[in-house]
Formats: sequence, C-alpha cells, structure tokens
Amino acid sequence: MSETSFETITYAVEERIATITLNRLAARNGYTHRMAAELAAAYGIADADDDVRVIVLTGAGKDFCVGMDMAAGEAPEDFTAPGYVEPATRSTRPLSRVDKVVIAAVHGAAVGVGSTMILPADIRIAASNTRFGFVFSRRGLFPEGGSTWYLPRIVGLGRAQDWMITGRLVPAAEALAAGLVSQVVEPADLLSTAYALAREIVTTTAPVSTAVIRRALIHQLGEPSPEAAFDLDSTLIAHAFGSADTVEGIMSFLQKRPPEFPGTVGKDLPPCLPWKP
Repeated sequence: MSETSFETITYAVEERIATITLNRLAARNGYTHRMAAELAAAYGIADADDDVRVIVLTGAGKDFCVGMDMAAGEAPEDFTAPGYVEPATRSTRPLSRVDKVVIAAVHGAAVGVGSTMILPADIRIAASNTRFGFVFSRRGLFPEGGSTWYLPRIVGLGRAQDWMITGRLVPAAEALAAGLVSQVVEPADLLSTAYALAREIVTTTAPVSTAVIRRALIHQLGEPSPEAAFDLDSTLIAHAFGSADTVEGIMSFLQKRPPEFPGTVGKDLPPCLPWKP
C-alpha cells in the first residue's frame, strides 16, 4: 500500500517527522478494517525510511477516534479463519515493533480502539478536552490491541482494573495523574507541543540509540529478574564504544556543539538484539 493510496489516514514527512493523521472526519475518525491496514502500512513506510526519526500520530477534526465504526458497511470477517487477527492488533502490533520514536497527540474522544491504539506509543500527550474510554465491558466486548498487557504496565494494575472493568470515561487530568499521558495542554497547543518535542528528539538524540532504548524498555518487562538486562547492557556498551555515534556524542559534548550522529537504524543497529531475528 503506497502513500498515495491512503483513504482513511494521511501521511506526511517534514523535518524528519512523519505525521500520521486519522482522517475520517464524517465518522469522527471511527476505526475500520481499512484504517487498520493503512495504519500498519504507514508505520512500515516510516520505519523503513532512515530520513524519518519520529512518528507523530494524531487525528483530524474535533476527536482523535471514537472507536470501531460499526456502521462503516465493511464486509463481514471470517472470525473462524486460521490465524485470525482482530482489527486493533493489526495496527498496534506493527506500531509496537517500529524502530522510531512514536508520539501520540490525542484530543477529544479517544474511545475503545481510540485508547488502545496509542498504548504502544513512547510518549502520549493529551489535549485538556480529551476523554479516554476502555469501554469494552459496556458493549459486551473484550479489550483489544494488546491493551491488557500495556495498560497495567503504564498505569498500574489497580488503575487498569478500574478503567477496564467499569468502562467509564477518563478525563485528561486523571490520565495525567495515572501516567497514561505525560502532558496535558490546551487543544490549540497540542500539535505544537508534540512537534516541539519531536524536533528536540530529532536534533539531540541518536537514531540507533533511541531505537534500541524504545524496544529494550518493552522487551525487558518480560524478564523475571534484571539479569537479562545486565547481560544486554554489557553487550550494548561494548558495542557502543566501537561506534561512530558514541564518538560523535562525546565529541559534540566536549566541543559544546549540536551532535551530528552518522548512524542509521537501517544499517547500524547492534547485531545482537534479542528481539531481532
């Protein structure tokens, strides 16, 4: 799926930032099977482009995403098909695997998949008018998109139980207090805040370092003790001191100048990452 074939999202790159915007205004960005496929494709395009350093995920119009669009008129799916993957996972799984920093900029309604699709993002920023909702219990449904793995790890088990079991709407201030989002800003400032942070990441951090950090933080959550982290850290530090990025990082610090890291994710990831085949 090429960039020009997108119908439910838009994709644009500027200043090394890929902006992916949910774009079904008439349906308040209701999620569809096509949107799932287009999001997965867009994440793949951004991940494969070494000129892209940060992905910003947002929504057009007054709402981020009001959940699955049950009235979209899409063909019924065969739920009994071997290897069936539900629609939210079709986008959250590829998002979890990208090697670029991901910032979700959320506003208005972020309900159902509108809340679960942002959980694999590294940084989540909300407008003050945002309402999150893990509303599955109120629809006779079950959580999706790996959210029962992500949410307790982000906000704690007790808060995840509260939000998911009751299915109540969660205001931005509560989401901030729980750690679901790192900032709450006025709606007019949402994208400028996200882009300012994205530009800081682009200009001050190394793409290989950020790629490894984002994946390692998630990977190590499954380890029963810090021993695996000790081993991985030793391997990565040994690799770092033979890399041009580390030389540049140290020299730019000593010379009091902005860094110009030469490494790229496409060519220079360390060879022994446990989450890579």
